[in-house]
This record gives sequence, C-alpha cells and structure tokens, in this order.
Amino acid sequence: MSASLTNTTQSSKATAWNIILWVLQVLVAALFLFAGVTKLIGVADMVALFDAIGFGQWFMYLTGALEIIGAVALLIPRFIALGALLLAGVMVGAVITNLALGENPLPAVVLVIITAIITWGRRDRLPVPLGR
Repeated sequence: MSASLTNTTQSSKATAWNIILWVLQVLVAALFLFAGVTKLIGVADMVALFDAIGFGQWFMYLTGALEIIGAVALLIPRFIALGALLLAGVMVGAVITNLALGENPLPAVVLVIITAIITWGRRDRLPVPLGR
C-alpha cells in the first residue's frame, strides 16, 4: 500500500510540474512573439534601441526572428527545450546589452531565469543530455 501511495504522490508532483511548465511556456511564448513582431515590423522604440546598440538594424531583425522562432518552439513538444535554450541565450545577450547601455537589466534577468527553468524542466527533450 505504501508503494502505491508513493507512486501516486510522485505522479501528482510530475503532473503539477508539467502544468507549471506549460503555463510558463505559453506565457513566455506570447511575450516573445509580441517582442519579436515589434522588432520585425520596426516599431520606433525598437529602431531607436538597436541604433543605440550600434550593430545596425539587421541585428534588430535577427533578434526578432530568433525571438519568434524560440517562441514557436516553446509550443511544439519536440522543440520546447531547444526553444527555451535559444531564448535564454537571446536574453543573456539582452542582459549584457542593457548593462552596457546603462539600462535596467532586471526584466531580461527574469526572462533568463524563466527560460532556464523551462530548459531544465524539459531537459529530457534536448538532443544532448543535460544532467540528470
């Protein structure tokens, strides 16, 4: 009887963790879809930000495309972990850029943490094992 109770408890925890991850994935995907689209359509604030970065507008379009690719990947079970890993990388770049520009890096730091949690939670879906 005890083993059955333990299995049920573990199953309930796994289900709850899965639900938490899916909620995070959907919310983060929506946020990155929005952010990516603002870059791809050239919203004035994004153009000004990427002018300040100094790499040229091509970098804005690249960043927007990476954000959209990562966001879509978060919604496809086979690609969730890769999408989260991609977005974590993009956000590490955003943290560094914000620090270099004297901007507040906290929103980007929060997104790095959330995408890292998703990557870790879905690590079994990575093509290369990421610790167990």
